[in-house]
Amino acid sequence: MEAYKTEHRHFIIFKPFGYLSQFASNDSKQQSKKFLGRLHVFPEGIMAIGRLDEASEGLLLLTTNGKMSAHINSQKVDKEYYAQVDGDITEAAIAQLQTGLDIRVEGEMYSTKPCKAFKLDTTPVLPKRAKKIRDDRHGPTSWVSITLNEGKFRQVRKMTSVVGFPTLRLVRVRVGGVHINTMDAGEVIEVTEFDL
Repeated sequence: MEAYKTEHRHFIIFKPFGYLSQFASNDSKQQSKKFLGRLHVFPEGIMAIGRLDEASEGLLLLTTNGKMSAHINSQKVDKEYYAQVDGDITEAAIAQLQTGLDIRVEGEMYSTKPCKAFKLDTTPVLPKRAKKIRDDRHGPTSWVSITLNEGKFRQVRKMTSVVGFPTLRLVRVRVGGVHINTMDAGEVIEVTEFDL
């Protein structure tokens, strides 16, 4: 798809663990939470394109362009995640992830669409997480890449849990053609356009 070129402003950020994917909240229970505005002075009208839950990290795109946000949130743009899971994930579990499975979304059963999933041969190079993951004394862990073009609430976590390998750490590494590369947690880069 042709890249967007407008007077709008666009940012690529590495959302750290423990931050909400928003700039403010009217919920009194969330007033002590960390919001994206702590990372940078963003322009008025900025919005996160999609969300990563508080415990998830990685690539988050921000824009002042609502049309672009709607396009990226549509099911036309792939989002790739690296999940560190509890245990040494099996080929059978990977096959289940690839073909789709049933998860609970807002109290209803939902069948995930087929997706790309594979076990990573090596541990990915990622910034150290603010909160330590349990160590190997508690058993092995492994990493899997999962690429979706849908985005139900906590979908990747629910999927790996259903196949018996709960997610310990979740990092979004790519949205379309935009990749985190060597970004550090909390880093903010302003770009003229998103290469989707």
